[in-house]
Amino acid sequence: MLDVILDALLDTVKVFPFLLVIYILIEFLEHRTSFARNKKILQGRLAPLIGSATGLIPQCGFSVMAAKLYDKGLIRTGTLLAVFLATSDEAFIIMLSSGTAAASIMPIVVIKLLVGVGVGYLVNFLLSGEKLAEIEPVEEIHAYSCGREHDGKSDINVFLWEPLIHSLKIAFYLLIVNLIFGFIIDAVGTEKIAESLIGGAYFQPFITAVIGLIPNCASSVIITETYIYNGITFGSCVAGLCCNAGVGLVVLFKNTKKIKRNILFVLALYVISAVTGLVINSVLVLCGLL
Repeated sequence: MLDVILDALLDTVKVFPFLLVIYILIEFLEHRTSFARNKKILQGRLAPLIGSATGLIPQCGFSVMAAKLYDKGLIRTGTLLAVFLATSDEAFIIMLSSGTAAASIMPIVVIKLLVGVGVGYLVNFLLSGEKLAEIEPVEEIHAYSCGREHDGKSDINVFLWEPLIHSLKIAFYLLIVNLIFGFIIDAVGTEKIAESLIGGAYFQPFITAVIGLIPNCASSVIITETYIYNGITFGSCVAGLCCNAGVGLVVLFKNTKKIKRNILFVLALYVISAVTGLVINSVLVLCGLL
């Protein structure tokens, strides 16, 4: 029991400095990113491609920005889907810091980019009559992480204190998940865990996609760590991360006047994510890799 606790603590401590550095860098990136500076960058023909590319950047800051723009009628439905499908919140940072799962990052990036771009263009084509609002000259919408506003805060607060708090928060989630899996593995062993994968390869993506819809960074931590511990398949991990738009979903549902639109959007996000994971798992099964 003591060994499990010590291993979980050690693993978390090793990851923490990496998390802090990454989050500080992301704050600098997000602070310099605003829709006003780029005018119609998310309204033109390249909108789904650009939306997917920005969504791949760790954390949910860009999904929050995209949700705000969509609610103001400044971007189209397909573009928002492209951003949400590409977003993975904390997943890539955790995979990088874990070392063992780092090799999975590029395949996931490629898949999420292709799905985001493909779905984005398809939906924008199907909803070609969708009208956009005019951009206000003073419109200034930033991609702040997890919906946090930076206005009126000092540089130390924005670029050091907030990344530190966020790193501690993620490290705490990692510690809890590491402890849980550590005790489970110690009690039943990795082979029995692999044999009892929740739902199997064909049903599992539908479960992980539901978890991915939870608008909190803890959901991406759970999905990623479960994948690292071989608790879910690769396709199931992709399904959960495609649904993992973080606080962007909360921003979307703040507009209660368009609740029907928002529900249909989430249903589309869920179905696309789950089916993507199902297809990947099916291919892996056919190839004898599952």
